[in-house]
Amino acid sequence: MAQTEPPKAARLWRDAALRARKLRGGPGEPEPEPDEGPPGGPPPPAARRPPLGELEALNLSGRGLEELPEEVGAALSGLRVLSLRRNRLCRLPAAALRHLGRLAELDLSHNRLRGLGDGRALAGLRGLRKLSLSHNELGAESPGLPPRLAELARLEELDLSFNRLRRLPEGLGCLRHLRALDIDHNLLPCFPAPLLELTALEELDCSGNRHLGALPEGIAALRRLKILWLSGTGLAALPEGLCQLGALESLMLDGNQLRTLPAGFSGLQRLKMLNLSSNLLGEFPAAILALPGLEELYLSRNQLAVLPPRLCQLRQLRTLWLDNNRIRYLPDSIVLLHSLEELVLQGNQIAILPEGFGQLSRVTLWKIKDNPLIQPPYEVCMKGIPYIAAYQQELAHSQPALKPRLKLVLMGLKDAGKTLLRRCLMEEDGAQPRGPCPAPSLPPDSSQGIEVMDWTADAERGLTFIVYELAGDPTYDVIQSFFLSPGALYVLVVNLSAYVPQHFYPSVGYFLHWLGSKVPHAVVCMVGTHADLCAERELEEKCLDIHHQIAQQEKRDAEGLQSLVQQVDEALGQDFDLRCSSPHTAFYGVSDKNLRRKKAQFQYLLNHRPQILSPVLPFSCWDHCQVRRLRDKLLSVAEHRDIFPNLHRVLPKSWQVLEELHFQPQAQQLWLSWWDSARLGLQAGLTEDRLQSALSYLHESGKLLYFEEHLTLREYVFHNLPRLIDILNVFCQRDATVLLQKLLSDTHVDELRATQLHHYVEGFLLHGLLPAHVIRLLLKPHIQSREDLQLILELLEKMGLCYCVNKPKSKPLNGAAAWYKFPCYVKNEVPHAEAWINGANLSGQSFVAEQLQIEYSFPFIFPPGLFARYSVQINSHVVQRSDGKYQIYAYRGKVPVVVSYRPARGALQPDTLSIASHASLPNIWTAWQAITPLVEELNVLLQEWPGLYYTVHVLCSKCLKRGSPNPHSFPGELLSQPRPEGLTEIICPKNGSERVNVALVYPPTPTVISPCSK
Repeated sequence: MAQTEPPKAARLWRDAALRARKLRGGPGEPEPEPDEGPPGGPPPPAARRPPLGELEALNLSGRGLEELPEEVGAALSGLRVLSLRRNRLCRLPAAALRHLGRLAELDLSHNRLRGLGDGRALAGLRGLRKLSLSHNELGAESPGLPPRLAELARLEELDLSFNRLRRLPEGLGCLRHLRALDIDHNLLPCFPAPLLELTALEELDCSGNRHLGALPEGIAALRRLKILWLSGTGLAALPEGLCQLGALESLMLDGNQLRTLPAGFSGLQRLKMLNLSSNLLGEFPAAILALPGLEELYLSRNQLAVLPPRLCQLRQLRTLWLDNNRIRYLPDSIVLLHSLEELVLQGNQIAILPEGFGQLSRVTLWKIKDNPLIQPPYEVCMKGIPYIAAYQQELAHSQPALKPRLKLVLMGLKDAGKTLLRRCLMEEDGAQPRGPCPAPSLPPDSSQGIEVMDWTADAERGLTFIVYELAGDPTYDVIQSFFLSPGALYVLVVNLSAYVPQHFYPSVGYFLHWLGSKVPHAVVCMVGTHADLCAERELEEKCLDIHHQIAQQEKRDAEGLQSLVQQVDEALGQDFDLRCSSPHTAFYGVSDKNLRRKKAQFQYLLNHRPQILSPVLPFSCWDHCQVRRLRDKLLSVAEHRDIFPNLHRVLPKSWQVLEELHFQPQAQQLWLSWWDSARLGLQAGLTEDRLQSALSYLHESGKLLYFEEHLTLREYVFHNLPRLIDILNVFCQRDATVLLQKLLSDTHVDELRATQLHHYVEGFLLHGLLPAHVIRLLLKPHIQSREDLQLILELLEKMGLCYCVNKPKSKPLNGAAAWYKFPCYVKNEVPHAEAWINGANLSGQSFVAEQLQIEYSFPFIFPPGLFARYSVQINSHVVQRSDGKYQIYAYRGKVPVVVSYRPARGALQPDTLSIASHASLPNIWTAWQAITPLVEELNVLLQEWPGLYYTVHVLCSKCLKRGSPNPHSFPGELLSQPRPEGLTEIICPKNGSERVNVALVYPPTPTVISPCSK
């Protein structure tokens, strides 16, 4: 298509597009195409269309051209601008170019050029000023470019990026007018010497040449250089010559191995943007503070621990990225950076923000998560700078309150001794005689599900533990993870009298994996109960064995993650085109961006291992010395400021008053409406906007439940946790006798009614089904009205315990009973549609269709209760469902879907969860449309497990059709990437003769985020 643009406008557009790609996009990200006008519109009048010989600009981008005939060049001899980008040219159209002697701009990017011949065709374009050869395969046939390229004496811009060049022409230094040179993402082994002769150069990009290694001192010759990109070039040091580039304005040094900056770095006085992310800086470079004109500073992913107080000298700073370092506090002077608009601090160790932080009122991009924030509380900081300002202002004008309080969670197998341990610790009479005398009237060691209570462990200092005792029964798995939260002290209880080394994993290892996946960096205290039943030597041997096996498990997990990091590093060291060349390669087709994200996830898991306090503490309720020692141990750990700095957080008085009002004796109902809570907030002196932060804090600290983002439940505040836990415990109860006792507590139940209730209980324990009126009977002490029942059912549905089987789309049920399904109770292994999985329809006849299957693999642990909760979450997306214990068969519209969970069959095999559908190849988009919402729901659930390692794969359709027990798997990261241009089929590595259609691996539209990322 012919295009005529004013030359100045075209230049401005191209420059803007180039900078947008460089500064905002990732490497290799396509530039936006110019607007070609509305499709199908009328052509311009003939009077406006110039004769072909007078045409000056021609855009033939994206036309699928494999060659450019000589006749085209001969007819367009007056052409000055020619774009041939995104075609399929394998060789230079030399014959056509011979006629284009007036050409000033030529774009041959995104083709398949493997060489430029002898260079004669390009050398003939004497007037060429801009030449783009990026995203080709130059260097694949020979290591460099023809020397005649240096004859383009008027060339001002040259783009050779994303090729395979190992050297540049020797005569390149003759291009005296060259202002911009892109040679990024090639295979250059060292800094090309000819570049030092390009004294007119203003912009140079060498990024992605991973083996560049060092810069020559002679780089000082490039005195006009304004923009220099050296990202990911393997630099370990910078030469002093770099510091003599006085015109430099932007310097990209990210992804290298720099530990310091040269002494003369402060000489770069015109520097406005500096990127030092992903290096090895252990100290903030002092030379940066002498750059008063600096506007953007990126120091992410280094090893910084301290920021200098003189940071405020950078008064022009608009952007400051310091995420993923080791920073413990911010200097008070940071609040003087009044020009700051972007401040990224996530992934550090910051506990307290400086006073007056609200002065940074211009900050619009603010990231602070993954910090142990105390002051202001995490909940306030996450809401943004205005909330921080309001909080600090209130704290300054009111009496602060110090209320040391810590969540203490007891966990372990059933009959591990958790209940006895808790009751012994909470005995009010601590002055028991020494020695093995009997403990006074100890109750049996059993608990009724999950229990929560307050324990004032140190009355003098006012230290209070909120004690959560979790059930050891797996039937409670679906709800117990809700009570695991950061900032708590976890006590893992092991019955030493019953412990044998062969059962280490179910007794200890499993709980450490569970806790680590839900609460990374959790603090764990190991306690061995029933020590009085073990001989002294047996006790010592068992404690040592637990300690040894914990260390072994941690070592295996860490080594496994380190190995994965190494694999990702090796993949990043390869060229992206090489990774896409064969499905046999590791991380086939995965972009650098997704690989870096994957590596960051592995590094996070490595850096947030559980903090296991050793050794194992033996404990017996009959030995009061051991009881006192454990109590003292818990107190000393809780008061350790490095372990639990939030224990000493200072809160505004109004927050403490709000808490007291919510828990006053008259507030015994199961919940408060939002307006009731708001009225209590006004009594405490909190306006409605500040009430949100206070309620979020109370929710995070475990005192109440407040679901701020739920459309229905956000109207309520669940402040009565003991009663709420009583309700949840009812639906994790598997004892038919206990359930019947609750239902038959009414003395007026006749025999027929009792028989009917007995059938309901049998159906519940077998199929997980209950009608609403029976649920109301089970919860009779807690429910007084239909509104109460409806709210509780909504809460149970949100938590993933149940869903309504016959909920109408719009109209009420007109008297029909509403039935609820509790997936965790389903006992039948598979639903009735298991034949569909084996390639047959429901009538048993085979069909010709392609199967689409996404598989999630969990090598360490499958989150307890995840399948049951996921079963509830997908209910709004499916119809005509049939549930099994490990499988769900359903429809999305008219398209079938199957969700399957397969537990690990051995120690070396992972648990898997797969989502599958099928359709004929022309209609495979319907299968993608069916499973994509289910994949997104699972991704949302998995975000609740930040320490969980899992992988995602797209299984090979050909292998599935062949019935292979071990089908080939394509990386799940491909789900978030666009389909490669021009690729139609992929070879299956398991069978080289089979080719998989690309539509069976890549979705029609990429998902928003990679399913493998957190």
